Amino acid sequence: MTSQIKPYGDKKKSKTVEVRDMFDKISPHYDFLNHFLSFGIDRYWRRRLVNIASRAPHARILDIATGTGDQAIRLAKKLSAERIDAIDLSEKMMEIGREKVEKEGLDDIIFFQKADCQSLPFEFNTFDIVTVSFGVRNFENLAQSLSEIHRVLKPGGLLLILEFSHPTAFPIKQGYNIYNKCILPAIGYLVSKDAKAYTYLPESIKAFPSGKNFINFLRSDGFLATRFTPMTGGIATIYSGIKPHE
Repeated sequence: MTSQIKPYGDKKKSKTVEVRDMFDKISPHYDFLNHFLSFGIDRYWRRRLVNIASRAPHARILDIATGTGDQAIRLAKKLSAERIDAIDLSEKMMEIGREKVEKEGLDDIIFFQKADCQSLPFEFNTFDIVTVSFGVRNFENLAQSLSEIHRVLKPGGLLLILEFSHPTAFPIKQGYNIYNKCILPAIGYLVSKDAKAYTYLPESIKAFPSGKNFINFLRSDGFLATRFTPMTGGIATIYSGIKPHE
């Protein structure tokens, strides 16, 4: 399970603390590396998620593991949301996000807050949509975090998760494995000077229970109408689930 994979492997620190420390360290380079290392395809994946979100009620949105706010900004630009709460463990990532949001003139819609997804600081039945983009594999306790998301969603509310996954088709699988094992860590280190952060990335992807395995987690936490949509040969996947009406 991904909970056993930590960026720095310090036995004295929890995964939550290590993930926070990692993103604090790489925050100045995160946006550049995110787009560069994915060849810009991550922007297309994020647009796909927004398109799905647009079909559901979206007055109140929670964006978990928001980082520098990319997904929250896309949601705010394309949807008529009244408020988007954007939470993350890393204050340094959110500092960059706040600057981006202010430049876009969206600071009256997007509100950043430091919070842990294992204990969300929101009331029951608050949000129409919850989104998590490239963050769910960093959750220390996946089941507890999904349970918290379920709690804060309104009945009929939509959960959308965008995450890296495991390509299976030749030659995408082979090329993807070589890229993750050799090229990504090397470029990540050259730019960020944090070797562990960009070896943790492929390790956490490999350990993540993607596809049908992750759907089983969603179902066990009470989500209905669960489905997954692989993209770009299975390099990334969008997962969705609905909180049932009581």
